[in-house]
Amino acid sequence: MCGITGYWKAGALESSAQQNLEKMTQMLYHRGPDGYGYHLDEPKGLAMGHARLSIIDLETGRQPLFANENKHVLTVNGEFYDYKRIRTNLRLEGFEFTTKSDSEIALPLYKKYGLDFVSHLRGEFAIAMYDEDEERLVLVRDRFGVKPLFYHIQNNNVFWGSEIKSLMVHPEVPRAFDSEAVLHQLMQTMVPGTTAYKDIHALRPGHMLIIERKGGNLEVKDHKYWDMDFPEEQDRDMGKSAEYHIQRVQEELVEAVEHRLEADVPVGCYLSGGIDSCSMLGLASSMQQSPVQAFTISFDNKDYDEAHIAKEMADRVGADQEQINLSAADLYGENYRKTAYHSERTFYNTLGVAKWQMSKKVNECGYRVVVTGEGSDELFGGYPQLKRDMLKYGYQNIEGSGHTQDEVDSYRELMEKTNSLFKGAILSEEHVSHPVMEEICGFTPSWIQPWMNTLEIARPLLHNDLIEELKDYDPVATIAQSFDTNQLNNRHVLDKAQYTWSKTMLECQILNWGGDRVDMANSMESRPAFLDHHVAEMAREIPPHYRIKGNTEKWVLREAMKDILPTVLYEREKFAFMSPPAHTEEKKKNALNELIEEYLNEDALRHAGIFDTGRLKRFITEYQNDKDPVSLVRKDALVNHILGLQILQNQFIDGKMLNL
Repeated sequence: MCGITGYWKAGALESSAQQNLEKMTQMLYHRGPDGYGYHLDEPKGLAMGHARLSIIDLETGRQPLFANENKHVLTVNGEFYDYKRIRTNLRLEGFEFTTKSDSEIALPLYKKYGLDFVSHLRGEFAIAMYDEDEERLVLVRDRFGVKPLFYHIQNNNVFWGSEIKSLMVHPEVPRAFDSEAVLHQLMQTMVPGTTAYKDIHALRPGHMLIIERKGGNLEVKDHKYWDMDFPEEQDRDMGKSAEYHIQRVQEELVEAVEHRLEADVPVGCYLSGGIDSCSMLGLASSMQQSPVQAFTISFDNKDYDEAHIAKEMADRVGADQEQINLSAADLYGENYRKTAYHSERTFYNTLGVAKWQMSKKVNECGYRVVVTGEGSDELFGGYPQLKRDMLKYGYQNIEGSGHTQDEVDSYRELMEKTNSLFKGAILSEEHVSHPVMEEICGFTPSWIQPWMNTLEIARPLLHNDLIEELKDYDPVATIAQSFDTNQLNNRHVLDKAQYTWSKTMLECQILNWGGDRVDMANSMESRPAFLDHHVAEMAREIPPHYRIKGNTEKWVLREAMKDILPTVLYEREKFAFMSPPAHTEEKKKNALNELIEEYLNEDALRHAGIFDTGRLKRFITEYQNDKDPVSLVRKDALVNHILGLQILQNQFIDGKMLNL
């Protein structure tokens, strides 16, 4: 686990290239505090940097790595699993290795398979590889986007980095918000491949960017090498029994967790009160000889706290549990600012701050690696938004589902009641539709509906210049049009809901301020075993009514894990994991108000030029006086996004955190 950065120019490098590359790499210190590596080739215009976090091959795993008489240059952020078997097979074919690093297998695989080398890699990774013979640079991001990778292209120059801040310290990379992206930040949902910043792009999950020198120019091609690819309804195999799918879940998860326990340093587990992380801990505890170290967040609000269930799980498997108790003082102030800095985007809830606090504790306890439960809801239909779509549309065409319409209606009513706490942010209180989403998906997925409601409140708060610039821009239509319709046509409703969520919210939220960015902020690698692509390719074959069976979400996973889970957890409905919003307690209100006074005062607003000062001030007053629980949840989310933009303005656009 590390950080990578660099740039390639059609011409020669600038005279200050060494200094520029060092600054770009050192901006990633938190991702790789164990040393920097550089490669510069002035006449070829190439500069590659690597910040290292030592987890595998502690002694000789420094990067960049070289092959083919130094004509192939490689930097990697992430982990390749099953690398020992792959390396051994490659040695039998005559390939030589100079390190014991997992990263090095990418070089002989590239020599053997060319650009298809990525199909033979298993894990979470971002890669930059230069091929001198082909005059080609390849940037690759893993299949789900667990590891971040950003790029900027201008004037025949390509810049890249694990984090946006590493690009921004190069003097040729602009620092400005993208106007359309501002609207997306406020409504939580980004367009795949975009960031908050003008002309800085996110390499999409499952994609590679192929840059080749043609004459005096650099030609860029974006190639998709993997997708979830749910089977079309007429092609789905409905003949296999529930027991078959349960066993397949067990087999693939055991293998995925086993691979993720491979490290030359101790490996722990994140542990909440959900079946996802509890399943990871249960499997890891069975595999490891010594007790597993588990890390749990506890909130000072019983409605949002799951620590008591996590403790029951830890006690059940004999894990050593470290509990992090978080209050208002921990979730706001400087910790809030630091989380924004590392996320490089806004967040709707302080769960990201809580996750930053937890990774800090993990690091303090001497751990650099944890196995996590992210991705389970995406693969097995766990979120209430997905369940709402399944109950609304999904039983219409499934023969023999065993559920009457009255039963399905009762499940819907119960689901709405038990998830009332989250309406306004995770669920909309009423059905909302959008014509372009309806056209492309056949319905408007429930996951985007609350953010469509937020958008209606957010747009009028913008500065008049922005409102005029964006008057014809439809962010929901743009999101819908970004989806590959070949992956949606003739698919089941639940497949479509899971797919569209995974292409947007998984990458830009769960794996950003809920994953890599806040973990690596404290030099700590998280490994989400559910997002192993072998697990995913198995899960996509599971019929929808085994993923959500009646009123039971993730039914097939529950059945697969029931003998290692506490009964209370096996029987419990999915509970959204989030921090208590600010309006739930006076101390949190006060802590949030301090940030509002610092970043939303008239001078700060006028300087940024994003919001209309009068309209925003009225909105904040309305929020502070609001008593409606659903309205408060929605406005609390929007306040966080507004604050986030103002903080990012200070940190990145003004450059206060870039040491410029």
